[in-house]
Amino acid sequence: MKISLMRRIRKQAGQGMTEYIIIVALIAVSAIAVYASFGKTIREQTAGLTHEMSGTDSTTDINDARAAATDGKSQADKNKGMGAYGSNGSLSTGNQ
Repeated sequence: MKISLMRRIRKQAGQGMTEYIIIVALIAVSAIAVYASFGKTIREQTAGLTHEMSGTDSTTDINDARAAATDGKSQADKNKGMGAYGSNGSLSTGNQ
């Protein structure tokens, strides 16, 4: 009786750890997806901030960040689906 109670307690602790690992994995995957979507914009903005802090002009970095954000928006506005996989985002069947 005492042994089965100890096993049950260990099993519940293992279940809690498994749930924690799943949550951490989901957060990591979503962070990777966000960085993949906005990575270039974030890098350009960070470069602009660094140049401004060092006292140099960062106009080109700010413009590059703006261009990256615009490009990201245009990519997000495209109609993509499983039919566009591997075809640079176009929904054509590939038969020309």
